[in-house]
Amino acid sequence: MSIHPELAEFPRHAVAAPIIGYARTGLQGKNNGWHAHDAAQLFHVVNGSIAIDTDMGTYFVPPERAVWLPPRVGHQTRYLTDTELRFIYVQFEHARDLPQSPQVMQVTTLLRALILEFMSYARAETEEGPAARIAAVILDQLKMLPAAPLQLPMPRDARLRELCEGVVRCPADVPSLSEAAERCATSVRSFERRIKAETGLSYRTWCRQVKLFRALELLACGRSVSDVSHKLGYEGPSAFVATFKKSFGVTPGRYFDGSNPD
Repeated sequence: MSIHPELAEFPRHAVAAPIIGYARTGLQGKNNGWHAHDAAQLFHVVNGSIAIDTDMGTYFVPPERAVWLPPRVGHQTRYLTDTELRFIYVQFEHARDLPQSPQVMQVTTLLRALILEFMSYARAETEEGPAARIAAVILDQLKMLPAAPLQLPMPRDARLRELCEGVVRCPADVPSLSEAAERCATSVRSFERRIKAETGLSYRTWCRQVKLFRALELLACGRSVSDVSHKLGYEGPSAFVATFKKSFGVTPGRYFDGSNPD
């Protein structure tokens, strides 16, 4: 697995600074390919939307949320729209007390302000003084950020994974529970038990998550609510909006307006 180009430079940028910040813009359709690195990483989406694939599942990130990746987690980033990001890389030894599994996080007003202030300093000024103190507060905040339910866990069992990957490819055509169990050469009861053990979700809930996350991708690309509801097999736009709001707490329009209550 390749090392991300900017991470190859990480040790030369700062020997003592615990974190390093970057600001980048990625164009819609860009995919930086699978890679891993020794530093932990926080992707803060300012505008736009991305999806990050890992072996453990896919993480969807709309505006003013962030994805946290611990060190050495293989991943690829897909830009669903033109996206403005701020990256915070945390050196390996400073990431030990931070979350040890990938997760989508809410970005509070305080953390957003801290990142902006930290990135206003030249990199040479981040090892000590005010910037170093801001970095310490950022690390402290990362321990307390609430997680957002934006992960699609994938099973590791080969047959289950093959079935689930098929659902991800075509979420409008979801196999029934009995058909899914038959494809995995198991009884319905055993199938339900296995998928719950591997993903933490029932088959029905997992399939609903697939549809909702595909909806996030399509909405981020500018598709209308009615188009998305039709494409994903909902009974109509109102049924889709109701399901979306029940899962994410807001309507699709408000979800993508960048609002983020702390």
